[in-house]
Amino acid sequence: MVTTENGNSTTILGETDFSSNYIASTFVSQGEPQWMLNRRSDAFEQFRTMPMPSTELEAWRRTDIRGLSVDNFHPPIPDTLDSTLVQQIPHDPDQQAGLIVQQNGVILNSVNSNRGVYFADLQTALKEKPGLVETYLGQAIQQSQTYSRNRFEVMHNAFMKGGYVLYLPAGVVVENPFQVFMTLNGDAVADFSHTLIIAEANSQATIFEEFRSTADKDTALHCGAVEIFLSPNAHLNFVQIQGWNQKTWHFSTQRAIVERDANLRWVTTCLGSRLTKIDQLVELAGTGANADMLGLALADKRQHIDVHTYQKHAAPHTTSDLLYRNVLTDRSRTVWRGMIEVVQDAQNIDAYQKNDNLLLSKHARADTIPGLEILADEVRCTHGATAGQIDPEQIYYLMSRGLPQHWAEEVIVSGFLEPVLQRIPSNDLRNRLKQSISHKLEKDATPVSAKQ
Repeated sequence: MVTTENGNSTTILGETDFSSNYIASTFVSQGEPQWMLNRRSDAFEQFRTMPMPSTELEAWRRTDIRGLSVDNFHPPIPDTLDSTLVQQIPHDPDQQAGLIVQQNGVILNSVNSNRGVYFADLQTALKEKPGLVETYLGQAIQQSQTYSRNRFEVMHNAFMKGGYVLYLPAGVVVENPFQVFMTLNGDAVADFSHTLIIAEANSQATIFEEFRSTADKDTALHCGAVEIFLSPNAHLNFVQIQGWNQKTWHFSTQRAIVERDANLRWVTTCLGSRLTKIDQLVELAGTGANADMLGLALADKRQHIDVHTYQKHAAPHTTSDLLYRNVLTDRSRTVWRGMIEVVQDAQNIDAYQKNDNLLLSKHARADTIPGLEILADEVRCTHGATAGQIDPEQIYYLMSRGLPQHWAEEVIVSGFLEPVLQRIPSNDLRNRLKQSISHKLEKDATPVSAKQ
């Protein structure tokens, strides 16, 4: 057993708690390679001694997590799995390149691709492709730190389970999207899924990734990570929907390295969770690299969504375009902090970032903090931000055409989000996302006038 200090009291952690015993009983018994076990051991020692982030840190100044204790959560229990989940997931085998469905980090269903593409859950990849995983896992995060490591990141590294690996060989173009559904079932469950995407030169693919809770009443903790590697002239569309229930804490460290003439379009959607904290960095590492970073959030009740984006131009003749749009109601709050960095000698850069916020309640709050750090001369780097409420004349106009007030508001909200939605390159994925947005808007159909 492992003993940890918690204030003045001592807690004994068993094999189902976050301990070295759990690592041994779970991952050693699964036959993980020694290098992975060593990484887990090193991360656990950091987790054991590292304090929780506080508002004294700049990265956490606007996000207070004093209501969270990781001791209240536990690793997934296998007998809580719902085998009927696969039938509940909308999918069409003829319209997808591959499908992975996971619950509590355990694979329920997998449909693989061909043509040399490797698409599997992380635990399977550690057995079948240990060399590939060792080469890439953790490297993008280690290479591109925006702030010092926090306890959620090292906790993820110690107890990482679930997620998937997608490997695209050079020259392979996959037309249909890969789809991944990750769900949590059971109360007080913690999830540590890791997304690892490696696209070799001249490859192309689209990935749709969705997070769901199976019940609104269950509390949960998600400490996840995303790593993307694009080799020269690779093209990737990556669409994420975070749709947890509003009792889930969501923390995610996300990195992408984009090489010469490669193109990344990354769409981040935040619909659920009690609190979301995302740290997302894209490094444009080769001449001609491009990244479109798109995001939207719908926040209601007391939801708190904090997203930090970082556009790092580490090579000349690179471009990036960021657009994040947030809709807030009730007493919700969003925080967006964006940074454009241009390193020395990275000339001929074109970078833009913009954050727009639509406030549907006088109690909602949107914090916008853009930033520029430029060490080169020949650049065009700009940023913008807006925050405002729905124009009453727009509501009046739509209602005069026969729409009920909450429908009129939904039309306006949908129009506000359209500049992000229209840049999703797949009609099917765009419609799926619109359905998720519409579903949330319908659940919160109280007219704006009643929220003032």
